[in-house]
Amino acid sequence: MTGPADATLASAALCDAVQLHARRAGAEIMAVYAEAFQTRSKADGSPVTWADERAEQLIVPALQALTPGLAVIAEEAASRHVPEVPAGAFWLVDPLDGTREFVARNGEFTVNIALIEAGVPALGVVFVPAQDILYAGVLGQGAWVEAGATRRTIACRRPPAEGLTLACSRSHGDEAAMAAWLQAQPGPPAIAARISAGSSLKFGLIAAGQADIYPRLGPTMEWDTAAGHAVLAAAGGQVSDLQGRPLRYGKPGWRNPHFVARGAG
Repeated sequence: MTGPADATLASAALCDAVQLHARRAGAEIMAVYAEAFQTRSKADGSPVTWADERAEQLIVPALQALTPGLAVIAEEAASRHVPEVPAGAFWLVDPLDGTREFVARNGEFTVNIALIEAGVPALGVVFVPAQDILYAGVLGQGAWVEAGATRRTIACRRPPAEGLTLACSRSHGDEAAMAAWLQAQPGPPAIAARISAGSSLKFGLIAAGQADIYPRLGPTMEWDTAAGHAVLAAAGGQVSDLQGRPLRYGKPGWRNPHFVARGAG
């Protein structure tokens, strides 16, 4: 496998290797999901389970072996000790994105793994273990979705004439803030339909042409968004802050501003 000194590490071959580890982590998560499990609260009040920890314990050494020398920034370790921003390329991992969905047992939780190069998500894998759906993409090389044994290429759609489909957070919605943001947009944009989904599924829906826009008007961390952002960018979409600047990674404190994910056009 290529090393960290290369101009770019992101490739379809590396992505395929990462997918295997995401699926292995998903199997660990589903083993916990099938049993009674305890939920604890982290310092910031967010929930954590043994599934989050088991998945992270699998993913981190696997990525370290795959790309020796690259830092792996993973949520559970980072929640205990905030890491410094690495100088070069690095991995961002959310071993179980959507822990609230996991606890609610609605199946809308994901394994998120992203490779960051020069502040940009260059490769991403988002695996939905309860549904056996996997989104993946490599910047400049395209995006795809695997459902069961079938893989197909995906791309963002052009905005439909009848109006946009808005992707909304299942557990973190703020209707008042969303309504105010929509009203403030030039137009405002016509919203023809809404889809509610947990975790990084919203990025996948836009990447696959099933939704058009996802405003996130609440707090997120970089590991929450990097993998979905990578898939969306590979499919022709974009993620920007509310001033229209591209969302970047490797920020001090690892916190994102409010942002908007969009499809093509």
